[in-house]
Amino acid sequence: MKLLKHIILFKVIIIAAVSCQNQNKSEPVEQTTKANNSNQEISQFTGNYVSESYKKRNEGYDWISVSVNQVSDSSFHISVRSRVDKKKPTCTFDADAIKISNNQLRSNVDGKDIIYTFDKGIITIAPEKDEDKYALSYYCSGGGSFSGDYVKIDETLDEKQLDSRVFLKTLSMENISFDVSTTGKGSIQKLTIQPFGLEIDNTKITMEVDGSVTNAEISDLNSDGFPELLVYTTSAGSGSYGNVIAYSVNAGKSVSQIYFPPIADNPLTNKGYMGHDEFSIVKNILVQRFRTYKENNENSNPTGKIRQIKYKLTDGEASRKFVVDNIIEYPKK
Repeated sequence: MKLLKHIILFKVIIIAAVSCQNQNKSEPVEQTTKANNSNQEISQFTGNYVSESYKKRNEGYDWISVSVNQVSDSSFHISVRSRVDKKKPTCTFDADAIKISNNQLRSNVDGKDIIYTFDKGIITIAPEKDEDKYALSYYCSGGGSFSGDYVKIDETLDEKQLDSRVFLKTLSMENISFDVSTTGKGSIQKLTIQPFGLEIDNTKITMEVDGSVTNAEISDLNSDGFPELLVYTTSAGSGSYGNVIAYSVNAGKSVSQIYFPPIADNPLTNKGYMGHDEFSIVKNILVQRFRTYKENNENSNPTGKIRQIKYKLTDGEASRKFVVDNIIEYPKK
């Protein structure tokens, strides 16, 4: 009888041990599924998309491409380019977009919302409101528009025909304009700034940028009647540290570079800073925002408050410079 009890107890122990092992094995499967779902969401957005005429490019047909690249967890960069080997590019457009659903991104361009909808390898681009249907015509020649559908392709775009400029934007104010563009691959890009309308010196400005240009804006930040040009950059790598390359117009005759202070050098602003900045001009004030990191936060998951820094433009001894004017923090909504 005792022997029978021992045998039954031994079987119960074996069954319990096997059950625990099976439960432990199932946990990584669930984690992998979650990770794959996240990656699939991102890959649904990112990639190269082309117009229908791309298939006939070798027959001389014009075509348009749309490239979507991830900037951060919920933000992306949209780049629209067209062939340049036979004529001037038909459409050129750059904008940052934020994720608003599992299959949609949104950009705000000159106060108008542009929606990018993704479905089964197709991206559809259109203004959110019907009244803004001509908003994208500004970025195309001959009265065209790049609103419409584009199909995702797995291969690289035809570089022999494609406009090689990675970023391109033209900004104008008070009869003074700037063409801002970048070229190059990898972590180093070449930035070119071509001014127009200056009375004395319209010399082209070129420099190397460690990372990429994310946007450019123009505004009269010191209320002297002449514009300032601000070019925002993001460094390569997981940190994505932001920087501002800025120029100020000198009485309409020439431009001088503005000094932007590294945030790492300021103890009032650098605590919890690990990049992922956003820059914008708000009511003629340069504003920088970023999510702060707490100790032991992973690079991809900051849990601190959002820090907002406002900079004012002042006259220095040798040149104009940005100076920290106001710092506030607020929780992420």
